[in-house]
Amino acid sequence: MANIPSVQLNNGVTMPQLGLGVYLVPDNETAATVAAALELGYRLIDTAAAYQNEEGVGQAVRASGIPRDEIFVTTKLWNAHHGYDKTLRAFDESLRKLGLDYVDLYLIHWPLPMKGLAGETWRALERIAKEGRARAIGLSNFTPAQIDQLLAQAEITPAALQIELHPTFNQPDVRKYASQHGITIESWYPLGGQRNKDSLLALPLLADLGKKYGKSPAQIVLRWHTQLGLVVIPKSSNPGRIKENSEIFDFTLAPDEVAAISALDTGVRLGPNPDTASFE
Repeated sequence: MANIPSVQLNNGVTMPQLGLGVYLVPDNETAATVAAALELGYRLIDTAAAYQNEEGVGQAVRASGIPRDEIFVTTKLWNAHHGYDKTLRAFDESLRKLGLDYVDLYLIHWPLPMKGLAGETWRALERIAKEGRARAIGLSNFTPAQIDQLLAQAEITPAALQIELHPTFNQPDVRKYASQHGITIESWYPLGGQRNKDSLLALPLLADLGKKYGKSPAQIVLRWHTQLGLVVIPKSSNPGRIKENSEIFDFTLAPDEVAAISALDTGVRLGPNPDTASFE
């Protein structure tokens, strides 16, 4: 069983530092994938309304035999449901699909600045948190400027910020901002995304470090994330890969090695731009 450490969010809730992402996992495969991860010791599962597999996640969580308070479930509000009342209804629907009484973390999936509804959407998340139906609330894909705008009218500071983050796009300015505000960062595309993963993991630096520590380049990258204090949620439906991804806490990269990986940054974003992304 994987021995995965936890981080403490700014509201005192603890969150596993490594979890399973289920983006692009078909709903009819999700229950088996999540069950395999839970059996291996994973306790953080990251889904979203847009992934259309909340039902599979909930099925696996309920059937696991693991006490509910030992599993950390994250889901996200989709873009079509911004606005106070729409958010509350969408959250109810996510809970229904999950078959759970509460989630551990609820995120606004994208900021959609062109809609101008982030403030009232966040107010709905604050209500959900106050009612105890989400143990923590946060954001996904928001920029510091967008967060500042939200904080100007917010009662609750976001506990987490989920963003694209990997060695070639590691967002040092956003990480610094989050640290100053007590916001925990979660990395999506932690290995560079499906189309770019192979080229990232083929870099000589990662291969050399892998040989030194007896680990794969992917394990080196995931360990880099955790040593930066980030939560990381690699996606996989392969039990062998899920197991490999969890075996990263039995070695420690040297500070100069962490710095060398960080120096791979190109500043090039692979996913959508949060300032302009408007898809629903």
